[in-house]
Amino acid sequence: MSIFPANPTSFARTALVGVALASLTACGGKDRPQADLAASQVTTIGVNSYLWRASLETVSFAPLLQADSAGGVIVTDWYTNPSNTSERVKVTVAILDQDLRADALRVAASRQVAQGGTWVDAPVQAATVQKLEDIILTKARELRRQAVAS
Repeated sequence: MSIFPANPTSFARTALVGVALASLTACGGKDRPQADLAASQVTTIGVNSYLWRASLETVSFAPLLQADSAGGVIVTDWYTNPSNTSERVKVTVAILDQDLRADALRVAASRQVAQGGTWVDAPVQAATVQKLEDIILTKARELRRQAVAS
């Protein structure tokens, strides 16, 4: 009984597979770089996960209407501060990129005030929207720093 297959083509194929497997085992050395779990581009949910989590935390004061992690959109329902019941706000957050960058985030806010028993649209100060973006970015960076530390 021979250790070689009867078919020479089968023998060549077997030898080729053996050589390929032997060369692949050499690639598994300890010199391979480890994945950076706290990379600025973490996208297992479709968008940057640090921006996503920070956005959800930041708008958690209001009830959510929509939270689409694949599209990166968070929309709150109207929120009325108990200490000022004549005003309400609604916030939309859009995460536009997979990277943790300032230009990957857009926040829009709507404001209404009560007048004569109905809600009337009112302007939102640009500083308010900018402050929300700053809060989200700061939280996202902190989440990333915590991931690096652990």
